[in-house]
Amino acid sequence: MNQKPEVLSPAGSPESLTAAIRAGADAVYLGASRFSARAGAKNFGSDELRKAVEYCHIRGVKVYLAVNTLLTDAELPDALELVKFACTLPVDAILVQDMGLARELSRCAPELRLHASTQTGVHTASGANALWDAGFCRVVLARELSLRETAEIHRQCPIELESFVHGALCMSVSGQCYFSSVLGSRSGNRGMCAQPCRLPFSSPGGTGHDLSLRDLSLIGRTGEMADAGVSSLKIEGRLKRPEYVAAATRACRLAVDGKPVPPELQKSLQAVFSRSGFTQGYADGKRGREMFGVRSKEDVSGATGKVLRFLRGIYASDMQRIPVDFTLKILYHKPVVLTASDDSGHTVQVSGCVPDAAVSRPLDAARCEVQLRRTGGTPFSVRCADCSVTPGLSVSVAELNRLRRETLRGLEKARAGKKPISFEESSIPAIPAHRAGPMKLRARFRTAELPEAAKCCELVYVPVTAGAKCFSGLLERGFPAAAELPRGLFGLEGKFKGLLQEVKSAGVKDVWAGNLDSVRLALDAGFCVHGGFSLNITNTQALQWYHSLGLADAELSFELKLSQAARIGGPMPRGAMVYGRLPLMLCRNCPAANSLHGCLHCKTPPELTDRRGIRFPIQCFGACSEVLNSVPLYLADRIGDGKNLDFGLLRFSTESPREVEDILCQYSTALKGTPAAPPEFPFTRGLCYRGFL
Repeated sequence: MNQKPEVLSPAGSPESLTAAIRAGADAVYLGASRFSARAGAKNFGSDELRKAVEYCHIRGVKVYLAVNTLLTDAELPDALELVKFACTLPVDAILVQDMGLARELSRCAPELRLHASTQTGVHTASGANALWDAGFCRVVLARELSLRETAEIHRQCPIELESFVHGALCMSVSGQCYFSSVLGSRSGNRGMCAQPCRLPFSSPGGTGHDLSLRDLSLIGRTGEMADAGVSSLKIEGRLKRPEYVAAATRACRLAVDGKPVPPELQKSLQAVFSRSGFTQGYADGKRGREMFGVRSKEDVSGATGKVLRFLRGIYASDMQRIPVDFTLKILYHKPVVLTASDDSGHTVQVSGCVPDAAVSRPLDAARCEVQLRRTGGTPFSVRCADCSVTPGLSVSVAELNRLRRETLRGLEKARAGKKPISFEESSIPAIPAHRAGPMKLRARFRTAELPEAAKCCELVYVPVTAGAKCFSGLLERGFPAAAELPRGLFGLEGKFKGLLQEVKSAGVKDVWAGNLDSVRLALDAGFCVHGGFSLNITNTQALQWYHSLGLADAELSFELKLSQAARIGGPMPRGAMVYGRLPLMLCRNCPAANSLHGCLHCKTPPELTDRRGIRFPIQCFGACSEVLNSVPLYLADRIGDGKNLDFGLLRFSTESPREVEDILCQYSTALKGTPAAPPEFPFTRGLCYRGFL
């Protein structure tokens, strides 16, 4: 039988922490004052964090600290100091997105449990195994996986699986959304997402809110999730009110324990927060229009005073979840002794007064047990009270109550005082600065119809789905062709493993990979692997981590300013996107499928239109679609600002053959020392000069 999965609740504030634990959480995840992917939550300062960990550990609840934002080189030392402090408490695990931080934590605190954030976007067994081999003990899987796909990952990898059971669904695969960042510098990868997806965006045949999904709820299917190998059921909601946390936690607690969720609680759970109700589309592999929804007036008004009062009642008092065994000895001419023990091996003993001879009613074991079992207001419940009382003696009720209180306080102190996790020197080893040679060009195309001008590029990326015959022809014609793997491999890992073998037989040696899933897939197939922008590399240590993993080179995150990219050190070659429509979202539920007829199997790439009439192209590849920016990034006239970059990537998507030829010519000329003039078409500088918050 599968072990009962953990109920993991959000704690965006001290109030929500209390609500989660009293409602029945086995573990909570929370953020400190910095480096949390929910920067808008109240989060916890140092003193609050210490008290929170003690409060949780007394009650047998685990604490996972989210240090899960991308970090710059300048921030990495402070993030290490935060984790060093957390190890003194200690927290039970650290939740990480940034592979530079993961690399340093493996060095400084090898005993610390590392959980890979859902921001890593892992959704295949290949990606999960890459994390396991790197020292992670758990991965928070992508929300877009079906239960069948989750079970397949569990079958092929020993890593613990954590999956979302209830809460909001982002339109984009986590870690692969740059919408808020590109539009306003508020990076979702930095916990600053402005949620532009909840604004009106319309696609052909859609509802007008075609980037807004309903909330997820699988609370009624926790048994299926456990059968699929999920060991931790995660409730989303660090930005939500304590009443929401209590409702979702209690409902999940009941479901995991095999108990029915009362109708009033079910109704209150939807009333306290939902978007047009709930969806189970991803779990069942049934995507499309039914998954979309918005926060309606009815949804907002559902959280009435009556509902909130009912939910506050759930966490009005401590849940007595820690069993304790008492042993009381009342003997002639000896001080009264009370001993308390718990299942964690803690034992506390307290001595009292010497008992008097009874004047009227002598004390007996039954009366003593009644007093010992009065543990209300504490997290303890009495499992056994073994009372040895010599006949004819008397001890006051006040004395018995004092002994009980002091013994339980001692037990609380013992439970709170866990051994710190060893943390070695936290200073980051010096890594030499990078000195790139002359920048070379690489280009990415949507099809295998390449212009002759592309032969000037160092590498030309073509979708692996073009097939072996096509790649063989390109190589014979002198194109430096490489295969591009899709960033979304959901359920298609086997298919693309086969395609890689086919193009390898055609002579292809190089592969572009944009996430851990495709990186590991290509490395295992024996290719020279080039990392993409979507690996989200923003610091030197992250680049070093991928170098150690086996990458030949990598693109840095386009969320970095050019000046930040120039300062990233180490020997590994690196590049950056210097032209193209920036990918804003990676969506498994295609926005263009939000029509009455489902997926339109578009012959012409569809577009999203925002409330101002601005259009964003949508293109599909693999198991996902990409929402692209409305205008391309252009840097040919400022190519000299891209310092210490070994290559620049031109990412073609919607351009005509003539436009492709012109862009290739402009960049080739610029790299030879003749900067291009600013283009006549609309363009953006992206985040190259303003960066992210």
